[in-house]
Amino acid sequence: MIGKTIALIFEKPSTRTRCAFEVAAYDQGAHVTYLDSANSHIGERESIKDTARVLGRLYDGILYRGHRQAALEILDKHAKAPVWNGLTELWHPTQALCDLLTIRENSRKPWPEISVAYLGDGRSNVANSLRVAGVTIGMNIRIVSPSSLRADEPIIELAEKICRDTGAVVTDTDDPELGVRDADFVYTDVWVRIGEAADQWRRRVNLLRDYRVDRTLLASTRNPDVKFLHCLPALHNAETRVGAEVCAETGLNSAEVSDEVFESPTSLVFDQAENRMHTIKALLIATLTRIP
Repeated sequence: MIGKTIALIFEKPSTRTRCAFEVAAYDQGAHVTYLDSANSHIGERESIKDTARVLGRLYDGILYRGHRQAALEILDKHAKAPVWNGLTELWHPTQALCDLLTIRENSRKPWPEISVAYLGDGRSNVANSLRVAGVTIGMNIRIVSPSSLRADEPIIELAEKICRDTGAVVTDTDDPELGVRDADFVYTDVWVRIGEAADQWRRRVNLLRDYRVDRTLLASTRNPDVKFLHCLPALHNAETRVGAEVCAETGLNSAEVSDEVFESPTSLVFDQAENRMHTIKALLIATLTRIP
């Protein structure tokens, strides 16, 4: 990894993804260049295809975090260097990697005996990645969301195909109490997406009110050892501008998770955040280092 160069393309802002990639690279002797929409021509004055052909000649690897899966695939096709998905509208695979590490660190069960219940928007990139990564490793995954927010059929079909090989099970349900019953881990994601206008998130928030993770919902697992997961950032109180806006709009004192759960010993959210760095280190080594 010493002397390797990595381009970080960020069409969407980030705390964890950017910092984890930068620290992971620096710790292993690599160098990074950060590119966002304000300091590059990507997609504005230069096509993704042309950008890929330039960066692929200059860098050993490229991270893309942006709006379109299609753009990532164009980069991958034309860069002639490894391209990593830091988030698109469909997938968030580096999040799934740290989720799996966090689960492994906090459960002695074999993978097929572990159940993870995700509550929220079943179409989100986090839900999609957890669904597919979870069943690939053999876990039982429950996606608990309103029927109108269920994942798209191609995502569901992909997971079902993997289940036939691994023996894992995916359950989709709109019943929060049933969905979390006997779960080892309860997972949720922020209800308001990056850069989303208020009129866009209001309908989703109203749909998700009954899917908020609080002490009552965790008690429904009937598992005294249940753990809580969240990819962050979380609207667990009204201390941020967006949190205050959502709380004022809904009349709740938090959005997708109560502050009590978020700050409790049950919560593993900061272990997850740290594990972004560790799993990205592994990803970089696996793709940039030739192992005899």
